[in-house]
Amino acid sequence: MNRDDMIAKVAGYDDVWDFIVIGGGASGLGVAIEASSRGYSCIMLDQSDFAKGTSSRSTKLIHGGVRYLQQGDVSLVIEALHERGLLRQNAPHLVSNQCFVVPSYEWWDGPFYRVGLKVYDVMAGKLGLGPSKRLSKEDTVSAIPNVRTNGLRGGIIYHDGQFDDARLAINLVQTLAEKGGTPINYMKVTGLLKAGNMVSGVIARDMETGTEHHIYGRVVINATGVFVDDILKMDDPDAKDMVKPSQGIHLVVDRKFLPGDTAIMVPHTDDGRVLFAVPWLGKVVLGTTDTPVDKASLEPRALDEEVEFILKTAGQYLEKVPHRKDVLSVFAGLRPLAAPPEGGVPTREISRSHKVLVTPSGLVTLAGGKWTTYRKMGEDTVNKAALVAGLDERPSTTANLRIHGWLKNIDPDDFFRSYGSDMIALRRLLQDNPYLGEKLDPSLPILKGQVLWAVRKEMARTVEDVLSRRTRSLILDARASIRMAPEVAKIMAKELRYSRRWQKNQVKEYTELAQGYLLD
Repeated sequence: MNRDDMIAKVAGYDDVWDFIVIGGGASGLGVAIEASSRGYSCIMLDQSDFAKGTSSRSTKLIHGGVRYLQQGDVSLVIEALHERGLLRQNAPHLVSNQCFVVPSYEWWDGPFYRVGLKVYDVMAGKLGLGPSKRLSKEDTVSAIPNVRTNGLRGGIIYHDGQFDDARLAINLVQTLAEKGGTPINYMKVTGLLKAGNMVSGVIARDMETGTEHHIYGRVVINATGVFVDDILKMDDPDAKDMVKPSQGIHLVVDRKFLPGDTAIMVPHTDDGRVLFAVPWLGKVVLGTTDTPVDKASLEPRALDEEVEFILKTAGQYLEKVPHRKDVLSVFAGLRPLAAPPEGGVPTREISRSHKVLVTPSGLVTLAGGKWTTYRKMGEDTVNKAALVAGLDERPSTTANLRIHGWLKNIDPDDFFRSYGSDMIALRRLLQDNPYLGEKLDPSLPILKGQVLWAVRKEMARTVEDVLSRRTRSLILDARASIRMAPEVAKIMAKELRYSRRWQKNQVKEYTELAQGYLLD
């Protein structure tokens, strides 16, 4: 998968694309793979790197949504549980079965959540990951050794899915390319082309070279997450906003704060949300918040009050309490919530369901949704877009589409697990050159060869691409990732034949960015 080849394909394309998809996160990938797998010609453009925004900043859960069940959004929960099961089958190297415990400190907690989670199990049906059950106080402490024991009555254990969001995105990009699609990162759409009053394509600028491309399509899909309103206003400057962004932040701490393999789900917080403490890639992810924001950004920053809220809430349930000095990285993401027609609704109460809108000019916009339902979002959008474009009706095949890297029998403790079937070729690369088998930093198990692999096979273009999304170093330990940046830049520059000046600029830019993931 080579970006130069993709650019050359665009420059030499003398036909009209069936689908032009704007956005390379979960929404855009769902649409593009759906279109390409049905045999439509499809190009997908992202202004930055794939999954740079919201899609690499989740709580790392593929879940039905226990909280949505509490809110009565039953249809969304059923849909999400079904999609969770399909994704577990289609990407077993990336999606795993994660046990959660809901600790109980009040007499009424146990029966309430035991019944609710049994309903959750029933909704999952044959695609369920395991039954929920009641735990004694002793069993709860055994599952979560660091849980606060004062007043603890017991707990409820249930199952949900866990994944690596950015790695899934990269595997989906590879799947798209294998299905004949053309994914391009760092290609920003700056305007829409029109024939009469109808959208007929896009104007896109290559952010690396500045070259402008006019790309024509039978239908244009706006799947840009929190930025959908920007594209809508290219079509109609007076268009009403479709998205109400909500910020969620996460803190990453050492595993000593959550020993073992079991996660915690806190059902009641001061802001009415749930809070998770989840073991992930050798660390613990704590989150999340739900803070309304006015303006979307590719690099949102955690607010101090959000950090304090998570630390305070986690401290109410853990014996060994994490403090600011214990935070290895803090990252923030914006949820692209479909704005409700009525005003004044708290973001935590806005449904995570998706919406598909078609403007009078034929621009198709996908708003809302979440990672778990990305495939269904794509299916619904392509069904509607094909009608708009007058394309031949073709059935969806993605429910059983194996994602690149698919490998059923895989060691859950294997360091290369997230590479799936690619681990064989990656290991061969490391064996052929001992230098590539060396760690980039003692604090993280990331190898130099993974940098080369990211450039050659995964379209990584910057140091940030490698450290943030191809290896997850930035959110696992921001300080360690800063130390790794010079060597990463050196390896990339040699492979891409870039100058020392490029190396220096990359290290400087990355260091400045990574500083925003550290607490003062």
